[in-house]
Amino acid sequence: MVINQRHHFLLLINSVAAIFVFLGSVHATTDPTDVQALGVLYTSLNNAAQLTNWKPNGVDPCGESWRGVTCEGTAVVSIQLPNLAIVGTLGYMLSGLASLKTLDLSGNDIHDALPYQLPPNLTSLNLANNNLSGNLPYSIASMYNLNYLNLSRNVLTQNIGDIFNNLTSLTTLDLSNNGFAGDLPNSLSLLSSISTFHVQNNQLTGSLNSLVGLPLTDINVANNHFSGWIPHELLSVPTFIYDGNSFDNGPAPPPPPYTAPPPGKPHNNRTRSPPSSTRAGPDAPSSKTSSGKKLGIGTILGISLGSAFFILVLLLGLLLCFKKGKKKEYNARTSTVNPPISSEKVTAEMQEQRVKPAVSSIVDLKPPPIENSTFERGKSGSTKRVKSPITTSSYTVATLQTATNSFSQDNIIGEGSLGRVYKADFPNGKIMAVKKIDNAALSLQEEDNFVEAVSNMSRLRHPNIVSLAGYCAEHGQRLLVYDYIANGSLQDLLHFADDRSKTLTWNARVRVALGTARALEYLHEVCLPSVVHRNLKSANILLDEELNPHLSDCGLAALTPNTEREVAAQLVGSFGYSAPEFALSGIYTVKSDVYSFGVVMLELLTGRKPLDSSRVRSEQSLVRWATPQLHDIDSLAKMVDPTLNGMYPAKSLSRFADIIALCVQPEAEFRPPMSEVVQALVRLMQRASVVKRRSSDDSGFIYKTPDHEAYEMSY
Repeated sequence: MVINQRHHFLLLINSVAAIFVFLGSVHATTDPTDVQALGVLYTSLNNAAQLTNWKPNGVDPCGESWRGVTCEGTAVVSIQLPNLAIVGTLGYMLSGLASLKTLDLSGNDIHDALPYQLPPNLTSLNLANNNLSGNLPYSIASMYNLNYLNLSRNVLTQNIGDIFNNLTSLTTLDLSNNGFAGDLPNSLSLLSSISTFHVQNNQLTGSLNSLVGLPLTDINVANNHFSGWIPHELLSVPTFIYDGNSFDNGPAPPPPPYTAPPPGKPHNNRTRSPPSSTRAGPDAPSSKTSSGKKLGIGTILGISLGSAFFILVLLLGLLLCFKKGKKKEYNARTSTVNPPISSEKVTAEMQEQRVKPAVSSIVDLKPPPIENSTFERGKSGSTKRVKSPITTSSYTVATLQTATNSFSQDNIIGEGSLGRVYKADFPNGKIMAVKKIDNAALSLQEEDNFVEAVSNMSRLRHPNIVSLAGYCAEHGQRLLVYDYIANGSLQDLLHFADDRSKTLTWNARVRVALGTARALEYLHEVCLPSVVHRNLKSANILLDEELNPHLSDCGLAALTPNTEREVAAQLVGSFGYSAPEFALSGIYTVKSDVYSFGVVMLELLTGRKPLDSSRVRSEQSLVRWATPQLHDIDSLAKMVDPTLNGMYPAKSLSRFADIIALCVQPEAEFRPPMSEVVQALVRLMQRASVVKRRSSDDSGFIYKTPDHEAYEMSY
């Protein structure tokens, strides 16, 4: 009996212990998404030995005490790994760390571009003193809880975008010692909690006006290219370092009396008392002379009549100004070209060879505020400021005629549904590409909206998008000026290259696909509102000398021809890329762009044209011919561009085909967003490491030789 009781007691103890062990294991289990994200980060950081207890296939970072990782429950909330001499990249899955609050990888040797997607709920981000490149990622704009951001001492470039509209909790912003250029973004003025602002040792220009009114205690803008007057308010900041710029001598001059404060700014410190002659009260002087004697009746009568005459003249002047203002307002409302801008202003701006471009926004595609503006009366009767949408350089027709040799046939480098593209050589040695839009391709409404479309296109800033450098809207002409991309189009290289002994390597093709996908991700998921390309094809993917892709014609959908003849011509030229829903109903969405991108990937895979009437009927349509074979390994190997001569990795090829199959699905709703396509292509590249690399691979080209060897990639 006693033995049985003891046996039952031992069983009870073991059961309780097992329960505690089970509960402990359950408590220690880390969120699977966090586990996957940390695994990708570990691999991207080259499995650094400094990352104690980290594992590429770990299952419980929280329970296994990974170095620098802090958890709350099952969620990873902090990663702090500063000054460990870690070498690598940040990978592609940081956005999977949804509960992460603190990320500190400062003082390492992390390189490559900052990922577009960062942990969304960070309160502190410190990536200072690394070797990160590119520009500020757009995902910062949605980090509503961020209060500390330090990206100093990297090699970041381009403009600082308008990404601070929602960062009302941010107290410290340090972008110093980088290569940022352009003006400070207007959204900085919304950082209502900011106390520390450091941007020293960059290439920034313009004024410091966006910092006025902020609760700053520490400002360092030294060694940039700022100019103009230093605002009065900044001179009272406890720490304000501004040497090494081009500021005008002394503080900004005070505004003249009765100058209204800038719209939206508080009236404190700007409100001025009226002159003493208009004051009233016990201490106001009476109508006496300085000797205390009263003025005579004649003198008083003369003063009264003079004052009345002065007031009458003043009222008449105000009435004339009011009528003139009403007339200008009416003209502004009824203008058929660019309502916010007067014709006089457009003419004056067109005469300038170069106009300094305004800082672009990578989040909002609405026109940003600029200095020159007009006014119109709002619904409530109050006046409101209407900003000019001109945000890029203007050119004269004469200048572009000279640069293109009077639009000579010899200078034509391309032609599309909107017109021809010419190579332009400017006197300063700069080479640009000029698209001369055929006026017959524009309806009246589209012509009226040309400047607005230019404004939107000029805001598209991405390393894989051809930049709009300027425009011309003079003497009835409509021209667009772009950066010139030296290596031609992907279409030319794949299908029309004269030197067939030189073709893209497999690695270069994957890089072209990834860069183009990133451009579309930016258009679809970063720009507000989303920008649909509508004409994605290999002819619009231009390659630079390093074979990096640059997507052209972005934003031109606003100028798409709308006559039946021209639409038909455009469809014939792009039919092989058109999604089924567009061909059937004319409906075109971002998912239609995804389909077209899948067709471009098929071109990269097979080396074939989307439509090729020279082939047998069953192979004329690339999508119809290729789609059934994408999941058959043997058939897939036969589809590969023969110019690759077998120099491709089988596993990478299979994954590439899987992405294509997702993109070219006939049902639009089943196609993935471009952010998922980007992540899939990044994973494809990061899993691959070349085992045997020929010296010619670095250029991105394959040079055929009699003894060429195929190479493989390991995973």
